[in-house]
Amino acid sequence: MREFVTKRLYRDVEGTCTGRYGYIIAVVAILEIQMGKVIPGHGSAEFEVKYSAILYMPFRNEVVDAVVDNVNTLGVTANAGPFGIFISRSYIPTDMKFDPHSNPPSYHSEDQKIEKGAMVRVKITGTRVDATEIFATGTIKEDYLSVIE
Repeated sequence: MREFVTKRLYRDVEGTCTGRYGYIIAVVAILEIQMGKVIPGHGSAEFEVKYSAILYMPFRNEVVDAVVDNVNTLGVTANAGPFGIFISRSYIPTDMKFDPHSNPPSYHSEDQKIEKGAMVRVKITGTRVDATEIFATGTIKEDYLSVIE
């Protein structure tokens, strides 16, 4: 029974997001599995498990590296691990112009180009936490932020 509960914990918990703690990247150790309680009229059992895990919660003013997922006239959407970041057009340097006719669409200046698949260094300006997902907004309009070569 212990092996079943352990496998079920890894399967159900790793890779999920809780609004309180952030993303559960990996379960490191199972500290305690208490005796199960049978749920009346249902025939299944419930176990209380204490475990330690590696968590990730993005916070305001954190600088992260992200992969660009989408580029359009409103701005850029990028993924930094498990969560998405939206970078508004107003938080992209003014020397970078949007080119809808390039394939794929991109923001570009004389020496840099932001297109799908590019790596960017982003400063998180805000986060919104739902019960199962975290959304962030960011900027690349500061020193040392932008495309990573």
